[in-house]
Amino acid sequence: MKKQNKETDAIKAVKETALKLLGERIRQIRISKGYSSYEYFAYEHNISRAQFGRYERGEDLRFSTLIKIIEAFDMTLNEFFAEGFDDNKKLKK
Repeated sequence: MKKQNKETDAIKAVKETALKLLGERIRQIRISKGYSSYEYFAYEHNISRAQFGRYERGEDLRFSTLIKIIEAFDMTLNEFFAEGFDDNKKLKK
């Protein structure tokens, strides 16, 4: 039973790290697009401002929401994931 808890903890740690990387990437792109305020970007693209702030802080989001954000950035999935996710070591504990 204890082994199962360790595996669950490891999965949680990977998920948290991946969400942090995702949030950092969203923030990086928003700023590169000239939006100093996440609230203004969210408002302009019809995304909940409170939720968008949470996404940038690395909180969980639905895939459909991520697609909406990537489309608002006028990017493809490949372009979005081309940077910031290439180091798999960041996901391992």
